[in-house]
Amino acid sequence: MMIRTKTVAILSLTAALTVVVWPHAATLRAAAPTTADTLPARLTDEEFWALSQDSSEPNGQFQSDNLVSNEQYLQYVVPDLVKRVPAGGVYLGVGPEQNFTYIAAIKPKMVFITDIRRGNLCMHLMYKAIFELSKDRADFLELLFNKKRPAGLTEKSTASELSYAFWDVVTSSEEVYKANLKKIQDHLTVTHHLPLSTDDLAGIEYIYSHFWWDGMRINYNSSNPAAASNRTPNSMAMYGDLMLLTDAAGTSWYYLNSEESFRTLKDLETKNLFVPVVGNFAGPKALRAVGKYVRDHGATVSAMYLSNVEQYLSQDGIWGSFCANVASMPLDATSTFIRSARAGGAGGSGLMNFLGSMHDETAACGRAAARAVQ
Repeated sequence: MMIRTKTVAILSLTAALTVVVWPHAATLRAAAPTTADTLPARLTDEEFWALSQDSSEPNGQFQSDNLVSNEQYLQYVVPDLVKRVPAGGVYLGVGPEQNFTYIAAIKPKMVFITDIRRGNLCMHLMYKAIFELSKDRADFLELLFNKKRPAGLTEKSTASELSYAFWDVVTSSEEVYKANLKKIQDHLTVTHHLPLSTDDLAGIEYIYSHFWWDGMRINYNSSNPAAASNRTPNSMAMYGDLMLLTDAAGTSWYYLNSEESFRTLKDLETKNLFVPVVGNFAGPKALRAVGKYVRDHGATVSAMYLSNVEQYLSQDGIWGSFCANVASMPLDATSTFIRSARAGGAGGSGLMNFLGSMHDETAACGRAAARAVQ
């Protein structure tokens, strides 16, 4: 239970931390676009898979499997995010489940998650099946972690109550895990008719096995053999602890804190409007293809979660290509970057979350690209 004590201690640092947002963060929620878009109400299975694969680049590499978020302050920016970003736009993101919290808060019409690793696509396909197969949040956690649903949970149960209720439930047997894995894979390949490769199916199995084996103690380093054997420090928060976190005022925006938030995500998944894509943020295809799709449907990119990807783009000298990719997208004054970066006083991974203007920060890249074309 030490990590739970640490989580409470982390939240006590609120007074020492500063969340950077745009000026006038206390203004009302931004107005929705006045022109109607032509985004689909749902995609067929064939359209979903074609959009995902046609937008994707070849599989790339990263230093971690990144099975779980390592950002303990991701909710701190949500109150300002929902004031800045109108519902009904298009959300772009990267990485695992932290996207769910932002999506549930701003309620976009469509989602694209672009990650350099195909393993992230496999993870979101796993989540897709679990969302669709679960009638509520408790069912979702039962299938995600292979733990029998505890008695007493209701539609009013909070994320904290769900976390504590599931925390000490005995993990189900390997037989149950294998049956659930088959249910997930069959849902994707038989129900949705997705032509998943042998490698994709193996990728889903690899990820799901970690959720079964590590349970609610799974964290960013769980698939790191050195961290798992305690040869390296592992201060990352566990999934069960991330469910306890809140914003600076103590309000939970976590995606499993309400049935409404859960249904927002389940609805997007069921309608095939949550599209995973493989690609480098600075690559020549993925973000450009997503941006073109959004523009062709008269819509706007409302928010883009970056994690700390910019750190690696800058190290590799390719941040400018990323900036140009974003500048080519349909943006407006409300389009918002959500990023994480190292900050003094932040616990765990040391990452804090910040907001920025997509339009203003990439304007120079867009002008440079236009001059180059001329």
